Amino acid sequence: MILQEFPYVWFDGNMIEYKEAKVPLMTHALHYGTSVIEGIRAYVSDSNLYVFRLEDHIRRLFRSASIHSIPLRFKVEDIVNAVLELLRKNNVKESCYIRPIAFVGMHGIDLYVREDSPTHIAIMVFRFGQYLNPKGIRCMVSSWRRINDLSLPPLAKAGANYLNSVIATQECKRRGYDEAILLDNNGYVSEAPGENVFIVRKGKIATPPLSSCVLEGITRDTAITLAKDMGYEVVERNIPRSELYIADEVFLTGTAAEITPVISIDDHVIGDGNEGIVCKSIREMYAKVVRGMVEVYEDWVTPVW
Repeated sequence: MILQEFPYVWFDGNMIEYKEAKVPLMTHALHYGTSVIEGIRAYVSDSNLYVFRLEDHIRRLFRSASIHSIPLRFKVEDIVNAVLELLRKNNVKESCYIRPIAFVGMHGIDLYVREDSPTHIAIMVFRFGQYLNPKGIRCMVSSWRRINDLSLPPLAKAGANYLNSVIATQECKRRGYDEAILLDNNGYVSEAPGENVFIVRKGKIATPPLSSCVLEGITRDTAITLAKDMGYEVVERNIPRSELYIADEVFLTGTAAEITPVISIDDHVIGDGNEGIVCKSIREMYAKVVRGMVEVYEDWVTPVW
């Protein structure tokens, strides 16, 4: 995917040109993955640009940093305001993707990241279209297992965690599939490389619990809230691999993926091979909510202009 970035980035409190945003080769995060990230979407609608669940994303960034004891020199409200300032500086009036990253800088090559370790925060914004096919994707269950709390905290949205996602994605793409699904160490469904997993059986929705090593996804939380408000029963429970094959519907949720239907897993056709009615209803509601078109959820969107 080729990115089309906007000309300015926010870096440690300053607006600078993208081409001038540079870090030393000995940056600790480059060598050891000591970074935490967020992915945020902004959607254009009614002559304005709305950032979806901005504060929730930034609070999760700080929680991720806390899990790894990465000290941050800014407050949540500083970064929330910085995102809005950056969008205005770039005169962004189209749907886009926002990437905040906090990372350890010139710390040296030792592994003891501590309170006085130098850290930085940068925010970038770029144009972003459809990540996965909205008509449905073909998935495979990866042979790689999802990281777990015995080795690397899955609740932190850390850069290092995504090597687990990269290797699962490489496997599925090489075999001709669109996306992978990873199991946890107990053999239950965990998540996809960048998305949470939902299944529908007999009109009821289920998604793996946090104990299945999933990221506490903000789109996951959004989908659960919307589904419940629409009258669906939603439960968080263990999901065995074989239940994926007999589900009436399967769909993925994530900032990049939004709400994406899964039409087959390991070549088992899901339902009738098309997007199901439950997924469609949640996806269509989500598309309205993120654009500030549903008054009851207006607290979730922040207007830029």
